[in-house]
Amino acid sequence: MHDALLIEERPHWWSDRRAELTLGALACGVLAVVLAMLVFVVTAAWPSFAHNGLHWFGSGGNVVFARLEIPGVDRTLTTGAAVAISFFCSVFVALFIIEFAPSSVREILQPVIRLLASVPSVIYGLIGVLVIVPFIGNHLITQGQKQSVAYAISLNGYSLLAAVLILTVMISPIMISIFCDGLRAVPRTWVEASLGLGVNRWRTYWKIAVRTARPALIAGTVLATARALGEAVMLAMVSGSVGFAPNPLDGVIFFFEPSRPLAATIISNSEELSSPPMKHTLYAIAAVLLFSAAMLSLIGWVAKQPMKKYAVRG
Repeated sequence: MHDALLIEERPHWWSDRRAELTLGALACGVLAVVLAMLVFVVTAAWPSFAHNGLHWFGSGGNVVFARLEIPGVDRTLTTGAAVAISFFCSVFVALFIIEFAPSSVREILQPVIRLLASVPSVIYGLIGVLVIVPFIGNHLITQGQKQSVAYAISLNGYSLLAAVLILTVMISPIMISIFCDGLRAVPRTWVEASLGLGVNRWRTYWKIAVRTARPALIAGTVLATARALGEAVMLAMVSGSVGFAPNPLDGVIFFFEPSRPLAATIISNSEELSSPPMKHTLYAIAAVLLFSAAMLSLIGWVAKQPMKKYAVRG
C-alpha cells in the first residue's frame, strides 16, 4: 500500500519539479540575453565615448568619430511633455471609466482603449503626417515666423509640437489601461465606507481610490515613459528628422522647429553602419537609451517602495 502511494505521488512531484526547473531556466535565459545585449551595445559604443569623453553629450566632439548633432534636450522635452500631459489626462479618464461612467459606456471604452494601446506606432505617424503636420504648418505657423528663421531652418509643420501631440496620444492608452486596473483593484468596501460617512463622491474617489492606486499609477507611467523613450518610427515621421536642436530662446517658434530625437537618429543613419565611426556613434546613442530605460525602471522601483502600504492584500 505504501509503495502504491509513492508511485502515485512521484509523477506529481516530478511534474512540479520539472516545471520549477523549466521556469527557472527560462528566467535565467532571459536575464542572460539582456546582459549579453547590454555588453554588446556598450562594447560597440565605447570607442565613441572614449574618444569624445564628456563632449559627447555637448559641443566639442570630434567628427573623426562621427559625433552627430544629437539634440538630447528636445528629446527630453518631447518625452517629458508627452508623459506629463498623458499622466494628467489619463488619471481623470481612468477615474471616469471606473467610477463615473455608466456600465454600457464602460464596456465600450475599455476594449477601445486597449485596442488603441496596441496600434502600431507607424499608424500614429501616418495620422500625424496627414493631419497634424499640415494643420500646424498651414494654421499655427505664420508667414512672419517662417521668414524670421528661413536663414536657418524651414518651418513646415514637422516640429516638436507635432511630436509631443502624437506621442501623447500614443502613450495615453497604455497609462489609462494600467490606471484602470489599479483603480479596479481598490476594495469597494473602502470607497463605500467613505461614502457612508457622508464624504462626496469626487473627494472619496480622489482621496481613497486614486491614493490607493498610486503604485499602479507609477507602474503605468514608467511603462509609458519607456515606450516614449524608445519610440523611433513615429518621431522620425513627424519631428522633421533634422539634426537641429530647437532653441527655447526663440520663443513660440521653439515649438514649431523641427528636430531629430535619439531613436530617430539611429533610423536615419542606419544605412551608414558599415562605417566604423558612424557605427560606434549609433551604438553610443543606443547605449544612452538603454541606460535611460534602466534608470527609469530604478526610479520607478524606488518610488514605489514607500507606497507598499497602499498595496491591496487579499
